[in-house]
Amino acid sequence: MNQEKKLQAKGEKPERNETKPSDSTLKKADPVKRTIAFVIDAVASMVVGLIPLIGGLIGALYMLFRDALPIEALEFNSLGKKALKLSVVMTENPTSKIDYATSAKRNWMFALGPVMLFFLLIPIIGWIIDILLGIAVFILVIIEIIKIISDEKGIRLGDKMAGTMVIER
Repeated sequence: MNQEKKLQAKGEKPERNETKPSDSTLKKADPVKRTIAFVIDAVASMVVGLIPLIGGLIGALYMLFRDALPIEALEFNSLGKKALKLSVVMTENPTSKIDYATSAKRNWMFALGPVMLFFLLIPIIGWIIDILLGIAVFILVIIEIIKIISDEKGIRLGDKMAGTMVIER
């Protein structure tokens, strides 16, 4: 205790023996489970996307913020992650909750898919935009799947951008 007071007088912080989980202790989620969870979320998004006019927007918002849903019954996860017992955690602080900004950083590329439903309503130009978005989304999804499989921690580009990883609960 005396040493702690001396360190505080010098403006230094005493060392604490706190054990904080690190990303090296977290168990990487099975890539097959992650893919199935994504498919569940994509189907839910597309079903909502069938609502005339606003469905595509609601579906896009779901895909964008699906990892920070304020629904306790889902344990603040997406439908797919809840069903397959997966969870998104911050790699720096695995005990902190995922916020909307972090979820958006992880999932922006997947929100493009439901937005495509909106562009279907716009003749010719909308359809061209849809084709281009469809190609971009397809390429991004392939890249993300390859990253999930090839990375030792299963960290895809979206995870890297957001500082997250998916674990099994």
